[in-house]
Amino acid sequence: MADIPRLNGAIRALEQGKPTITTFSPPEIGMAQAINAAPYDAVVFEMEHNPYDIQLLRNCMQYMLDRKQILKSGSIAPAVTPMVRIPPNGGEMNQFIAKQVLDIGVYGIIWPHVSTVEEARNAVAACRYPRPPSAKYFEPAGQRGDAPKNSAPYWGLTAQEYYERADVWPLNPKGEILVGIQCEAARSIKNLPKILEQVPGIGFVLIGEGDLSQDLGFPRQYEHPTVAAAIDEILAICKAHNVVCGHPHANAKNIDELVAKGFRWLMTLPTLSFGGLEKGLKASGRAP
Repeated sequence: MADIPRLNGAIRALEQGKPTITTFSPPEIGMAQAINAAPYDAVVFEMEHNPYDIQLLRNCMQYMLDRKQILKSGSIAPAVTPMVRIPPNGGEMNQFIAKQVLDIGVYGIIWPHVSTVEEARNAVAACRYPRPPSAKYFEPAGQRGDAPKNSAPYWGLTAQEYYERADVWPLNPKGEILVGIQCEAARSIKNLPKILEQVPGIGFVLIGEGDLSQDLGFPRQYEHPTVAAAIDEILAICKAHNVVCGHPHANAKNIDELVAKGFRWLMTLPTLSFGGLEKGLKASGRAP
């Protein structure tokens, strides 16, 4: 089998030691087309707080395909890697929605409100195909159903090539799928060390500032000492376990500080904060 270059742009940046610059976007075709022309590593279609419409997500992903860009780059890797934040909270132990979005070709999933080891293990297992216990990188044992007829051609691969790459990174170094879990409550922080110790395959931890501030009693008061201390604690835990930590509200004012602190997954607003994107690229040494 021919060696296939890295397809997931977010993973590519992290492997190169650079912060990944991403954004949330509603699942709208116009937004998908606009974002695909911007220098993001990835876009996360936001379907936790938008209606879960699998056909609309599929349309957005198709409209992100640019044949001229593919020809010019000489690579089947997407210019901007499509991912999705799904609706179910970690506590719902859901798997079928993860299966549906992976089967249309997304390269990663963000799971909201993951607070326990069991919830984190379920998130990773849902994104992996089953394999025998003797196989490399067996745990967490995969639970994803086998139906690559749409995802493989979307990635530009045969089914067998897709199987080789459709695993979670960094557990499997060849994997192209990122599993992100959101830390959004005080109990999530308490359990985070155990989660990162016991559940391999977590690509990054994204701080859910809004829900976290609600849980701490200071809604959207992100600079309140209690909230700020909780955010710093999450970052410190991730650093201690060598797991990427993400910040959901990067902008032109705070991105230098976030990069300096060690956040490696930075999310800016897609339409209101291209200044944040440009400054983030400069702060991380990635200015064109």
